[in-house]
Amino acid sequence: MEENLHDQEFVEYVVKSIVDRPEDVKAERTVDEMGVLITLKVNPQDLGQVIGRQGQTAKSIRTLLRVVGAKNHARVNLKIYEPEGYRKGHGGDRRESRGGFSGGSQGRDQGPLPADDAVGMMPPVDDLKL
Repeated sequence: MEENLHDQEFVEYVVKSIVDRPEDVKAERTVDEMGVLITLKVNPQDLGQVIGRQGQTAKSIRTLLRVVGAKNHARVNLKIYEPEGYRKGHGGDRRESRGGFSGGSQGRDQGPLPADDAVGMMPPVDDLKL
């Protein structure tokens, strides 16, 4: 049975189009009982471009990816990989990369999130209407 990889190819195409170092863009696709997870890795210097101001670029990519997934009858989520220590060394709280789950405080000295935090995950969409 051939796997449908259009979602992974879509993410790679869009992200390579907006970053300065497209050769460093890698998307890994995993499937489990929750659906499809695309884990995106880019050059750390391109993370700001992928996340966008207040997370708007990442949010837009996730929205389009959900449409691609719905067309193929799959629930697709995008996780944007942040290297260890990225938040501390790059000017503040980058919680917008978590898909809008910023919690209550916007403090800058909170350090990296725990390893079990679902960085870049959007909640499942059960009632997506097209």
